[in-house]
Amino acid sequence: MDNLNVKTFSECIEQGVIPEILFWVGCAGSFDERAKKITKAFVKILNKANIKFAVLGKEESCSGDPAKRAGNEFLFQMQAINNIETLNSYSIKSIVTTCPHCFNTIKNEYPELGGKYTVYHHSQFLNKLMMEGRISVEGGNFKGKKITFHDPCYLGRANGVYEAPRNLIKKIDAELIELKRSRSKGLCCGAGGAQMFKDSEQGRKEISSERAEEIEESEAEIVAAACPFCNTMISDGLKTDNKEKDNTKIYDIAELIANANDL
Repeated sequence: MDNLNVKTFSECIEQGVIPEILFWVGCAGSFDERAKKITKAFVKILNKANIKFAVLGKEESCSGDPAKRAGNEFLFQMQAINNIETLNSYSIKSIVTTCPHCFNTIKNEYPELGGKYTVYHHSQFLNKLMMEGRISVEGGNFKGKKITFHDPCYLGRANGVYEAPRNLIKKIDAELIELKRSRSKGLCCGAGGAQMFKDSEQGRKEISSERAEEIEESEAEIVAAACPFCNTMISDGLKTDNKEKDNTKIYDIAELIANANDL
């Protein structure tokens, strides 16, 4: 399972190989146990498609998103400039990441600090590979399953990416069910604005519980996510008050594609 082919950018340069894209793993994808599974699933797909990619390894640090959302602009700029210097030292042009927060930050906030790159969210990149015929999925383990998609805020409203993840769900011959609040009117999972890292303010209900109720109302068997934070928050919401059902599973888009192909 873990026979993954992953090299750092520095290793590639030493071997005279120029990767076509950098995989920005992100903090969650590197350290969170659940998110690590998403990282592995995405790498398996990249390996299957023979994509020449690399990671920064120990040279990658936090994108600075949590600091900026928490209001610490000084810390954000320190983290961002450090990353930009590393990226530019390797003349990196294209980046893909499984985290919408990193995606939004590197794509929209790094340019004014000197970091200008073509940045893909992994749902966009996987959809691109599908359209180019570099990967293919027909049915598989999810054929006929009722799957709903939760739109991450920084993928949907912040960057207008709605179709790529849905196209991938349709490719696995699943029945796509839209939630009551979706696309531009989608409800946050509850992690936004650095809420992921702090206790919630007093209120009527946890946002994650509110979202979980909408998911249950949809009667979907599977919730597709495209953000490690959304994955965590929705999982927590479904577990609140013993709401989690045996048939309510949560998968990242990459996991759906990898599992459909038995990778």
